[in-house]
Amino acid sequence: MSAVAGSKVKVHYTGTFDDGEVFDSSREREPMQFEVGAQEVIPGFDQALVGMQVGDSKQIRIPEDEAYGPYNPEMVMEVAPDQFEEGMKVEIGQQFQVEMGEHPVVLTVKEVHEEKVVLDANHPMAGKTLNFDIELVEIV
Repeated sequence: MSAVAGSKVKVHYTGTFDDGEVFDSSREREPMQFEVGAQEVIPGFDQALVGMQVGDSKQIRIPEDEAYGPYNPEMVMEVAPDQFEEGMKVEIGQQFQVEMGEHPVVLTVKEVHEEKVVLDANHPMAGKTLNFDIELVEIV
């Protein structure tokens, strides 16, 4: 039996950037479970499972437009430090979840200055090509 849209699958994976840095892996924990075609994972990963059989492994390369999209400089904003709770220490790398329209968005602090704080609403992996070593463990 091959995985098709609608199949519930369990997958082990290791994700790397082009420089070889591992950004995530399921190898030391339970396999990831999701429904193929249900938009529960990034499109390129989802599409790679179609046609695979239990026990199959493959390496895939997912360009930014099939992963988290291109980096958008328009999603970087500056706010005044008084926009944060009084006494809160804002630090580079800190993340905040805010509502923007109908969806929650994670903002990452990129710069902290006396007169401004620079926030980035891009996904941390936006603009990156992702590589995955995937293994179809089970079709549930």
